Amino acid sequence: MSVTDRSHKELHQRAADEAARRYEDSAAERERVEGRLAAGVRFPDSPDALAVRADRILDRGGLSPSAVVADIHREAMDLPDANERIIDLSNELQAWSFLPRGVRAGATVARITLRRDGRELPHGTGFLVSPRLLMTNHHVLPDETFARTCFAEFNAQVTADNLPDTVVRMELDPGTFFASDRRLDFALVAVKPAQDGPAPGEVFGWNRLSVQIGKLVLGEKVNIIGHPSGRLKEIALRDNAVLVRLDDFVHYTTDTEPGNSGSPVFNDQWEVVALHHSGVPKKDDQGRVLRKDGRPWQQGDGDDAIDWVANEGVRISSILKHLAGLDLDTTRRALLAEMGPDAGLDPAMATAPAVPAAAPGAQPERPSAVPGVTTPPVPGAPVTVPMTESETGTQRPRVGLRARGTAFGGRRHLVFLHGRDQQEKYPDLLRLSWTAGLNRGLTLASMPTLDPEDVWFPFYGTRLHDLVSGRESTAEPIGLDRVSAAAAAEVFAAESPTGSYEQLLYEAAARAGMPRNGPATAEGFGSGLVGALHRPLSWLAARSDLDEWTIATFLRDVDLYLGDSAVRQAVLDTVMETMPTSGELVLVTHSLGTVVGMDLLNRLPEGLDPVLLVTAGSPLGLDGVNERLLTRGPHQPPRVRDWVNVWCPTDAVAIGCPLEDERWGKLAQPPVSNGRDRAHKIEEYLGHPEAAQEIGGVLRP
Repeated sequence: MSVTDRSHKELHQRAADEAARRYEDSAAERERVEGRLAAGVRFPDSPDALAVRADRILDRGGLSPSAVVADIHREAMDLPDANERIIDLSNELQAWSFLPRGVRAGATVARITLRRDGRELPHGTGFLVSPRLLMTNHHVLPDETFARTCFAEFNAQVTADNLPDTVVRMELDPGTFFASDRRLDFALVAVKPAQDGPAPGEVFGWNRLSVQIGKLVLGEKVNIIGHPSGRLKEIALRDNAVLVRLDDFVHYTTDTEPGNSGSPVFNDQWEVVALHHSGVPKKDDQGRVLRKDGRPWQQGDGDDAIDWVANEGVRISSILKHLAGLDLDTTRRALLAEMGPDAGLDPAMATAPAVPAAAPGAQPERPSAVPGVTTPPVPGAPVTVPMTESETGTQRPRVGLRARGTAFGGRRHLVFLHGRDQQEKYPDLLRLSWTAGLNRGLTLASMPTLDPEDVWFPFYGTRLHDLVSGRESTAEPIGLDRVSAAAAAEVFAAESPTGSYEQLLYEAAARAGMPRNGPATAEGFGSGLVGALHRPLSWLAARSDLDEWTIATFLRDVDLYLGDSAVRQAVLDTVMETMPTSGELVLVTHSLGTVVGMDLLNRLPEGLDPVLLVTAGSPLGLDGVNERLLTRGPHQPPRVRDWVNVWCPTDAVAIGCPLEDERWGKLAQPPVSNGRDRAHKIEEYLGHPEAAQEIGGVLRP
């Protein structure tokens, strides 16, 4: 059912009324914040929230670390003061890149225009959040039928020479994708590319939304780019402050106008923190909206006559959580996944190999592998991507893969041992993806590349998943679309075979620098706070490129493997089914696979000599992990000649690295800098020449 023009205005008015109600309900919190600001407190937020924000500013290039260190050490400061100073400096001193990054962010913003009675009427603002999806308000695009009457206008702006830019029109495509929610006042709609042209996001760029915390604190400045009152693109730049942060909404003092409905709200690092949806009108004791002259506002006065006292935006994290819970078909879920891993919307049944991170300045990411087509993932290493089941009409088994046996002299064997959460993936595609990553690193190291069929690939993903899912549970099956990561962690802790899950989580957070005591690390989670495990999860997610759900479920699977002898035995038996029995072994392990690999070394046949062990993204540094290995505690891997432990500082799984206990023995531990949002990806680890040359040097000495 479509909406009439009258009901559309009612939706807009309802949004303003509900914003006003929330504004009134949060009066006590706002007065507290304003009082602290008046008393000279620059950022009246919790110490943990300030710490997370300061780390994110430095990690995301919001301020030069050298400048921060020099400023902080100019006078003695304790940790909370140092964090406040970092945030304050990011408000005061912007790198030159602040302006071009703002221009880049602004290019993603479009004016939404309505066709009605032969006229074209500016209607609102929207912004790209993936190559093909645009976000705006529900009261701007209430349903699919109404969306079909609108189109997006990019470059509706003036140039640096103050001349009108060339406007690019693109039609909305709600038939391909449309989702909305009235309470959160958002709409997400597909945009058609220009005829025979690239996707809109590949032309204008798109904003990578993130569910991670640390994107803003109370008192911090925000920026809005939009089309107020339908005019050409304008910006409200930093003359504003965040006053109140609610569970799903945020209030700020930005100077906007009604046409800004659907505009992105940015922090100073140009990350989208909220979707602007309404001004907050001033009301009298009788609940009547007031004009700027103090008189009651009446229909026909126009929105510009209203005395707006604040603005309200919808928190991006709340919208992403809502999207994660939608019941969508595979095609629409895949469109959501294009928003990127930070959004937490990847489909559960991902089968395609991961795309290597693009180099700085490269074009937007595109799939590097087309089913059935030969494509070179790295120079000199063409591979053929197998077609999917739906294309071939045949079933492909999810079992381990043996190597051809003729490579590397026929005696030396390369074995890849994967980690958790692989149950729905195909071993042939996984082996292909791992080899592509390694070939990238070998190419950078000026070494010969490998053929995937020369690699052994044991596969225990389905077996582990069945064992975990088949355990007796006191709770219903849980998922990101049902509960928060913190709530899931509470269940995992309650069902831990040895009661060690909570210990693992807290040890990891402590190694990441979480203070022993203090308020919960949260970006206004409010009533969403769940028990004692929310704090360490938030802390780890804020200091890494992994989200809370990934961290929680990873530690759950590690805990089950180490704590349940039946699970451990079944996994090791499954791996041994696809292992060489003699010769020399080069064992490359990742994530949970590094733990399985350490146990596996105690079960190798006498005729199989491990000449090199590679551990990547490993949790072995956590005492809660290494103390429960078959050979308990830190120890030199049995019979291994050489050991390389490659780790990334932003990988929460490798939080215990480098391995510093001397009982581990002699090993190389090169730290690497993995691409943003790919800190734990094995393809990223193997793509570094530091790791690849160790493997290539042993395979082809």
